[in-house]
Amino acid sequence: MTVTRIATDRAPAAVGPYAQGVSTGDGAGSLVFVSGQVPLDPATGTLVEGDVQAQAEQVLKNVGAILAQAGLGYDDVVKTTVLLADIADFAAVNEVYARYFTGEALPARAAFAVAGLPLGARVEIEAVAARS
Repeated sequence: MTVTRIATDRAPAAVGPYAQGVSTGDGAGSLVFVSGQVPLDPATGTLVEGDVQAQAEQVLKNVGAILAQAGLGYDDVVKTTVLLADIADFAAVNEVYARYFTGEALPARAAFAVAGLPLGARVEIEAVAARS
């Protein structure tokens, strides 16, 4: 198996020693792992203004840009993990999430409240996608 880095300027640069995403190959059954995305505007590198829904929107746009760089889309996602600074934001984030993941086979998902997220973000999402 060869692991390759996925990088795009349409999503924020990594804020640490990790890749935006990695792929295990180009063939059917290979996987793409998208690192947890926080609501950074890729043009400015700053946290987006607004409520948790505005943040979730930016997070999912960032995830989508990394998937697109790998030649995939939201329908290829098989698993996500949603991290929330406040579990009370679950329903609000879910409303935004449901606009992006609309396929017949929705991804498996876990959602957790955490003590804090990088840069003071209110939501972070990571994803795993499969090539068909």
